[in-house]
Amino acid sequence: MQTATLDDLIALYERRGQLQYAGEPVTQLMHAWQCLLCGQREGAGPSMLLAAFFHDVGHLLQADDRSPTLAGIDDRHEKVGAALLVRVFGRSVSLPVALHVDAKRFLVSTDPGYMARLSEDSVRSLKLQGGAMTEAEQSSFMENAWHEDAIRLRKWDEEAKEACREAPSFSSIKATLLICADGLRASAA
Repeated sequence: MQTATLDDLIALYERRGQLQYAGEPVTQLMHAWQCLLCGQREGAGPSMLLAAFFHDVGHLLQADDRSPTLAGIDDRHEKVGAALLVRVFGRSVSLPVALHVDAKRFLVSTDPGYMARLSEDSVRSLKLQGGAMTEAEQSSFMENAWHEDAIRLRKWDEEAKEACREAPSFSSIKATLLICADGLRASAA
C-alpha cells in the first residue's frame, strides 16, 4: 500500500483485523481497539488515539499471517506502519508509532519490572529487535522529542492484550476513528 487514506486503513482493518495477533490472545482489531481505549482512559488527544489504534498496522501489511518471531524474523512493523501513517496523518501519529519498539527496548533497560510484564511473543520480538538498549542508545532515544509519547504508547500496547474484552461493532470503531481524525484536523488548523 504505497499511498493510503483513512478509509483505506479502516478497510484494511475490516478485511484483516480478525487475524489472530500472533502469540497473543486477541485479534489484531481487538488489540488495536483495546490500545485506543487505554489512551482514552488517560485522556489522550486525537493524534495519540490514532497512534494507539494504528500502531501495529505494519503487521497487517505483511503477506504472511503467521508470527514473524516464530520464524526468527523482525518484520520492522513499526517502520513499515509509520511510513504509511505519516502520509495519512502526519508526524504526530507516525512518530510515536515509529518509536514504540524502541520504547520497549528503553523500558526493558530502565524499568526493572518491565520485562516481567512482556508477553512471550514480545520477549521473542525484543531479542530480534536488538534487546535492551545500551546507555548510549538510551541517551539518543531520550533526545528524540517524541520519546515520551512512544513510551505512553508502548505501555498501552502491553495492556491491550486482554482476551476477555469485547469489541463494539466495526461501525462503532470506524465512527470513533473518524471522530479522532476530525479532532486531529481541527487541532492542526
